Amino acid sequence: MTTYIVMRGDTMWQIATKYGIELNDLLLANPQISNPALIYPGQIINIPQNNNTLTYTVMHGDTMWGIAQKHGINLNNLLAKNPQVTNPAFITPGQIINISYPSETPNIQNDISSLEMEVIRLVNSEREKAGRIPLVENSKLSEIARTKSQDFINNNYFSHNSPIYGSPFNMLDSYGIKYTAAAENIATGQRNPAEVMKFWMASSGHRANILNSTINQIGVGVARDNEGTLYWTQMFIRS
Repeated sequence: MTTYIVMRGDTMWQIATKYGIELNDLLLANPQISNPALIYPGQIINIPQNNNTLTYTVMHGDTMWGIAQKHGINLNNLLAKNPQVTNPAFITPGQIINISYPSETPNIQNDISSLEMEVIRLVNSEREKAGRIPLVENSKLSEIARTKSQDFINNNYFSHNSPIYGSPFNMLDSYGIKYTAAAENIATGQRNPAEVMKFWMASSGHRANILNSTINQIGVGVARDNEGTLYWTQMFIRS
């Protein structure tokens, strides 16, 4: 096991992503951290070994697509493991790229849950900056949001209105959710929670849903298709 010294602006999610490990594995390796949302510069973080992740040093003429092909992995998965590559079309010789191979027994649900938890943390971080009260996760709402994200994949569409469940309001009603107000944010193609939150916060409508002062509960659901593309759904309600 190696160690990492926390830098200003670091989060546990970012550290896990940097080393190509699951957030849950990083948290388990650091029981001394009582509040994962609160870490400090100079703090020592234990980095568990990940036998499925190697690194590659970029050579002259390399592209991310070429590196993915060379190692027989999916390009989207390669990009997801390298959030430090802000422009995938521009990589430089000497740059370190994380190469992650699928585990023989991957825990897909833990991975998805980690993504969803981080989105909720980022939502409440943005609300705190704006002087809003934090949202409480509603596990039933997250289950519905996850179903909606999977529905995009199963039925090959991307819209607030589902061919199976109808509008977000229809879907909430069919699952017996009681609410006085509701909203939904959706997105696809973003590689990690930071990217999808940046996308939503740059859109006035999505941002308004995230910062709405009248809502009090949130559910987040993520699904991944066979190509590694992620689908994201946020559902908000006022109970």
